Amino acid sequence: MLSRVNSDDTFLKRIVTGDETWVYGYDMETKKQSSQWIFPGEPKPKKALQCRSNVEVLLIGFFDWQGVVYHEFTPNGQTINK
Repeated sequence: MLSRVNSDDTFLKRIVTGDETWVYGYDMETKKQSSQWIFPGEPKPKKALQCRSNVEVLLIGFFDWQGVVYHEFTPNGQTINK
């Protein structure tokens, strides 16, 4: 197998691999939404930590030497077996 890699320059470029990861949704707050009026001398309001929303999907991606070949977001509750 290694001799084929050395003799064929395009051998490694024909390999496609895949991976999967969980992707979570976040509700982003804009700068305008987070602005508040405060009186002079008042402390700045504390910001709440950003937390994950209930949006959760599985991202499956396939790659070759140039980058992403194909990607798919799976619907919630769907089983992937092929």
